[in-house]
Amino acid sequence: MCGRCAALLLAGLVFAILVVPICFAAAPVERPLVNKPAPEIARADLNGARITLKSLRGKVVLLNFWATWCAPCQIEMPVFSRWQQQYGAEGFQVVGISMDDDAAPVRKLLAKLKINYPIAMGDAQLGERYGGVMGLPLSFLIDRHGVARARFQGETELSTIEAQLKQMLLSR
Repeated sequence: MCGRCAALLLAGLVFAILVVPICFAAAPVERPLVNKPAPEIARADLNGARITLKSLRGKVVLLNFWATWCAPCQIEMPVFSRWQQQYGAEGFQVVGISMDDDAAPVRKLLAKLKINYPIAMGDAQLGERYGGVMGLPLSFLIDRHGVARARFQGETELSTIEAQLKQMLLSR
C-alpha cells in the first residue's frame, strides 16, 4: 500500500472512530412540561364558551394541538371524539387547540368530522408556553391535579395514549 493510501485510510479510521459516534450519539429525549404543572389556558372555544385548565381540575385532560392541514391530526380527532364519549363520565375531557391562522377552515373541518369536544384557536405564544409546537399533532395528558404526565409528539400509536389515559382515570 502506498504512503498516501495508508494516510487516507488512517484518516478515515480516525474519522469513523472519533467523529461519527459524536454525530450519531443518542441525545437525551427532552420532555418539556412532563411531571410539571401544565401552563394555564384561558381561551374561548369556537362556540364562545370559556375554556380554562383550572376549571377542568378533577378531570384527566387530553390537550391536543392540531391543524386542518395535518393529516395525522385528522386521523386522531375522531378517535379522541370516541374517547370523549366513552370516558367522559369517568372524568375525562379532550380539549383541542387549533394552530391554524383562521377559524373558517377549522369550523368547516369540525362540521365534517362531527367533533364532540371543545376547540379553541391557538397561537405562537400559547405554543411556546407548551415547550414550542414544532410539529403536529402534539398532545399532553394532564392529570386530575393539573400536572402534565405525558407528551406525545407527531404520529403516535393511539393505543399507547389510551393505555396511559385509562391508567390515569383509575388514579384519584
